[in-house]
Amino acid sequence: MTEDREKRIMEQKVVSSESKRLCLQSAFAEVSMAKGLIWATAEDMARNRGRVLSLYRQILRSLNSPELPLNLAARLAKKAEARAIFLVGSEEQSLHNIEDLIDTAEYALSVLKKGEIPNISNKSI
Repeated sequence: MTEDREKRIMEQKVVSSESKRLCLQSAFAEVSMAKGLIWATAEDMARNRGRVLSLYRQILRSLNSPELPLNLAARLAKKAEARAIFLVGSEEQSLHNIEDLIDTAEYALSVLKKGEIPNISNKSI
């Protein structure tokens, strides 16, 4: 009976060590795959989701500001333009392009908060 018990204990140790090894491998895989090098992974998208939604809402709210020199039609057109930009940007897969889009949105928001309309054309050229 003690041999059977010892045998079961040894089997449990082998199974336990194997499951620990598999857990460590999957944890390492999650850490090493947490950020793509060039293309965004699902984790990268999930990490940026809150930041992008916050920027989207803040930009739409800022377009309602009475400080902006816009009439109702122009205000609605600017909101539609912002929605379209975010819609097109949501399909982006390149990490660098995503960061550029987020930086651009943050810049546009800072300009809107000053009471100015972000301008995409460079008038110095």
